[in-house]
Amino acid sequence: MSKLYGYARISSRDQREDRQVDAMRGFGIRNKDVFLDRLSGKDFDRPEYQRLLRKLKPGDTLVIKSIDRLGRNYSQILENWRIITKDRQTAIVVLDIPLLDTREKERDLTGTFISDLVLQILSYVAQTEREMTSQRQAEGIAAAKERGVRFGRPPMDRPAMFEETKDAWACQEISAREAGRRLGVSYKTFQSWVRE
Repeated sequence: MSKLYGYARISSRDQREDRQVDAMRGFGIRNKDVFLDRLSGKDFDRPEYQRLLRKLKPGDTLVIKSIDRLGRNYSQILENWRIITKDRQTAIVVLDIPLLDTREKERDLTGTFISDLVLQILSYVAQTEREMTSQRQAEGIAAAKERGVRFGRPPMDRPAMFEETKDAWACQEISAREAGRRLGVSYKTFQSWVRE
């Protein structure tokens, strides 16, 4: 008997899957048949996606909200689409794009051509958006660094005993580990303070 499955993906902690999952429930998919990954779409090495692939059987239907939820890598989207529809003989329904519904068995050549073309365009757009997001992020970090913004934890204040401890270390009276212990920091932190 054929089954309905859903796949949802979010890529950051501040995103929520509700919109995708609600759309799948509206399509008639049970909660236990919705697979959700909280990972980037840059590749298909995602645990829930891989678990879903193992479950798909001929005649099943996979539902996704939009093509970018499947992935954001052009060639890998096309390859996984082929794996699902040809190798697994499973239908795919993309809710946001009715043209991307492979359940139509009697689709004519023009319909198949149009859906393949739409898939390629949307896969290209998904990858381009991922690349542009990465580029914007890198540019933002570079601009912030130019303005003097520091990333990471703020530097620790040196304890009052630092100079005295540093002198004892420089005279080889104590080790870097002992200096760190006296100052209440790791020896690596002590060594980085000495280098500054």
